[in-house]
Amino acid sequence: MHHHGYAWLGEKRAFDKESLRRPPGQAPTATSAQEVIDRYREALAVFPASDLPPVQTAHWLMKPPSMIRGTWREPKEAGEWLGSQLAEFAPRFAVETERDVTRLVVLVKAAVERLARGGDVSLGHYLKGTVFHSIALVTCSPNHTEPELPCPARQPRPGQRPL
Repeated sequence: MHHHGYAWLGEKRAFDKESLRRPPGQAPTATSAQEVIDRYREALAVFPASDLPPVQTAHWLMKPPSMIRGTWREPKEAGEWLGSQLAEFAPRFAVETERDVTRLVVLVKAAVERLARGGDVSLGHYLKGTVFHSIALVTCSPNHTEPELPCPARQPRPGQRPL
């Protein structure tokens, strides 16, 4: 088991386009409504390549490996990355109480505990202005909520240790 880290920073209005944050799902039938067919085609084209955070955290594993910001075997190491992300962006959090250092430490500790049990972690914060910051840690090989999803990480080159 290992953990992949993902981060996204962008306009809240892009994040709010929930249909672009969902995978295609089942293909429509010949009798499906045109809007269902259009939604499926859009998701098929956009979802895999979009860096928008998926609605379901485990669906990050459906994205290209280039979107992985880091991979760690130990939950504590993944938590350290999460802590650095929070520390970097906390001064810009729109809500002052969310910047509290004790609160951030508790978030990281809870994330490490969740990862150790095989869970995923997804956090998001509105930043000053109209920007949203999303951070996710996804347990891989297997993921507990989506065990059929393969690990997106590239195969190791000769001489490298596999994940």
